Amino acid sequence: MFKSLRSKSFIGLGLVVGAALMVSACSSQFATRGNLPDPDRLAELVPGEVHARDVAEILGTPTAHSTFGGESWYYISERVEYYAFLAPEILDRTVVQVKFNKEGFVEWVKKEDNQQGRNVAFVDRTTPTAGNEITFFEQIFGNLGRFNKDK
Repeated sequence: MFKSLRSKSFIGLGLVVGAALMVSACSSQFATRGNLPDPDRLAELVPGEVHARDVAEILGTPTAHSTFGGESWYYISERVEYYAFLAPEILDRTVVQVKFNKEGFVEWVKKEDNQQGRNVAFVDRTTPTAGNEITFFEQIFGNLGRFNKDK
């Protein structure tokens, strides 16, 4: 009699623990990524007075550098929500751009959030290339008999 009560309580406990695990797996998770400088530290970047090496000491290493059109540093931060197997949703994104002049001094500082962002539509076309279209079997058996036996 006690064994059947004990086994029933273990089964009930197992069901409760299993249900708790299933419910907790469906809760959303948040992740914060990047480097968002403190507004007080951004106020220290006076255009024309602060050099790039000082910016690195004040704000830290930038997330990205510009490759064209002058020297700019980007500090990018975002907060993302993950929910089970669904695509992640970006809740907040902030980009701070620090532009330098040719002498290396700060020219201006601009802060943008996800309200100023734009979605970029990528083109799905492909560029044709010269050559042959090789089938699957040609890829597998194409080299048979092409080995140099002299070596």
